[in-house]
Amino acid sequence: MAIYAIGDIQGCYEPLQRLLALVQFDPQQDQLWLAGDLVNRGPQSLEVLRFAKSLGHRARCVLGNHDLHLLAMHYGGQSSRNNDTLTPVLNAPDRDELLDWLRFQPLVVLDEARNWCMSHAGIPPAWSARKARKRAQEVEAVLQGNDCSAFFSQMYGNLPDQWQKGLQGMERLRLIVNYLTRMRFISPEGQLDLLSKEGLDQAPPGYQPWFEAENRAAATTRLLFGHWAALEGKANGTNVYALDTGCVWGGELSALRLDDQQWFRVPAQPV
Repeated sequence: MAIYAIGDIQGCYEPLQRLLALVQFDPQQDQLWLAGDLVNRGPQSLEVLRFAKSLGHRARCVLGNHDLHLLAMHYGGQSSRNNDTLTPVLNAPDRDELLDWLRFQPLVVLDEARNWCMSHAGIPPAWSARKARKRAQEVEAVLQGNDCSAFFSQMYGNLPDQWQKGLQGMERLRLIVNYLTRMRFISPEGQLDLLSKEGLDQAPPGYQPWFEAENRAAATTRLLFGHWAALEGKANGTNVYALDTGCVWGGELSALRLDDQQWFRVPAQPV
């Protein structure tokens, strides 16, 4: 069995199928780890969702910010944004089934036996992989509960932007979501900058890429993350693997084979 971790697909179904053909993916034996943002911006979000769901236990997905946005539109009544391409999903006859499956996906996958962890944006430096998984479970319990619509109606926002002891309620849940699905630059004190999206050399004053922080609690765990297309698959840190190579922006779709850390890539458009 081979395990392939794939970065942000964002509705790019056709490149996904070319990538799977390249690695000779066998759905009867192999496994896909999908680093979130299955949907949006690209043209075939519906097809990506149907495919991922069809794989059953052969796919391990984490939720990304675009996936949560889709769920908020379905369960929380959020309106569409500019550049959203989610109408085919929302008009699909199997919409309820697909989005019920999506909301039961985790925010963090942790495989301690293989020493791999995956979340959409990464793990804040102060958290170990185990702590990230535990805090992800707090959000997952609400997402998978009967009152998820109340959560989605309050999910959006950039505050609070720093972890504090005693943080409770929706503010605690929102910050966990933002750390795990939106984080790029962070201060030494753990404060998020959620406005900057540039590359490594354009950190705001007083901030740095989360994976370059000293004494990261998860430094000995191999971390898979997406979300940050400007990295172009490059990350300056130990045991960190940046999977998003900007397919939806005309770049590439990438897969990392976990057994030997070999990369496989296909261009957004067929050659």
